[in-house]
Amino acid sequence: MLDKTSKKLHNGSKVEPKYMVTITVKNIPEEIYERIKLQAKANRRSINSEIIAIFEHAIPKRTPADMNEILERARKVRELTSPYTVTKGEINRWKKEGRE
Repeated sequence: MLDKTSKKLHNGSKVEPKYMVTITVKNIPEEIYERIKLQAKANRRSINSEIIAIFEHAIPKRTPADMNEILERARKVRELTSPYTVTKGEINRWKKEGRE
């Protein structure tokens, strides 16, 4: 039941004002499903809530500031390495070294 003044459900969960998306995941291996089920039980969550928690942990939240920092670092690396060109011969030599 929704408490309209506090925008919380009866269990205390917050109601997000934005539209929630539904995703269907097919062909989940039984072993993975069982592990999620056990983890959900251990964390006292529904399977759906556990999957959302796994997604939140696995997918970092990046802000525009984070992206600007990543782009700036990439520009600096590009600037520092621009005088050096890797030749096809070097690439082939490195591949061979890696296989030995």
